[in-house]
Amino acid sequence: MNRHERHTALLDLLAERHQLEVEAVAAELGVSVATVRRDLDHLGEQQLLTRTRGGAVAHSVSYELPLRYRAVRHASEKERIARAAAALVRRGMVVGLNGGTTTSEVARTLATRGDLTGSAADPALTIVTNALNIAHELAVRPHIKIVTTGGVALPQSYELVGPLARHLLNEISLDMVFLGVDALDARTGATAHDEREAQVNALLAERAENVTVVADHSKLTTRAFARICPPEAIHTLITGTEAKPLTAPFQEHGTRVIHA
Repeated sequence: MNRHERHTALLDLLAERHQLEVEAVAAELGVSVATVRRDLDHLGEQQLLTRTRGGAVAHSVSYELPLRYRAVRHASEKERIARAAAALVRRGMVVGLNGGTTTSEVARTLATRGDLTGSAADPALTIVTNALNIAHELAVRPHIKIVTTGGVALPQSYELVGPLARHLLNEISLDMVFLGVDALDARTGATAHDEREAQVNALLAERAENVTVVADHSKLTTRAFARICPPEAIHTLITGTEAKPLTAPFQEHGTRVIHA
């Protein structure tokens, strides 16, 4: 287990238990007590937890991990989902992407698709996103035109939210949007933990001809606080083969399901 994976594991455990003891966690992760102390000190310096004598406690009983620590979860599945999503995109499309680890992987896969060549004067794709990290990664790709929504940046998801984001989205149309979600349920639809993110993501969905949700199996049959869109608004769901036992209810709603 490398340093990044340990940090992710520690934050996952802290989100679940709200309090950690150094010696117990060291035994659970199979690393030394000194290593856990250094990791907790580092995470404490980043204000991701509060150090205590012999351990750590969460700042809050419920918080969302920063994007960089969520990226390693189900990484292989997300890569497969991204390849399947990118394969749906044709040259000349205007594609929307919200924030998240899976949509970030979709963006990287689109950026490196060998057949999507072009220049700043003749871009292969136009990407509209409210995610700062996606805009940052794709801005150096001359064959992709990047449009950002504007708005107020959220520090954990890097998403832009608020009236400025909504103003731009009211003025444009998308051929397709790839939505990353916090949860997806066949009755409730796509949902997010943060209502501000949900509002912008909902508008992305409204402005798109085709709404495709990209979600690993852990997101299915779960619900979060704020709804992005109802199940009947989702044209396609791309998920991993791990989710095969969970996808029949979505197909019953008429959603096309792709298992990557």
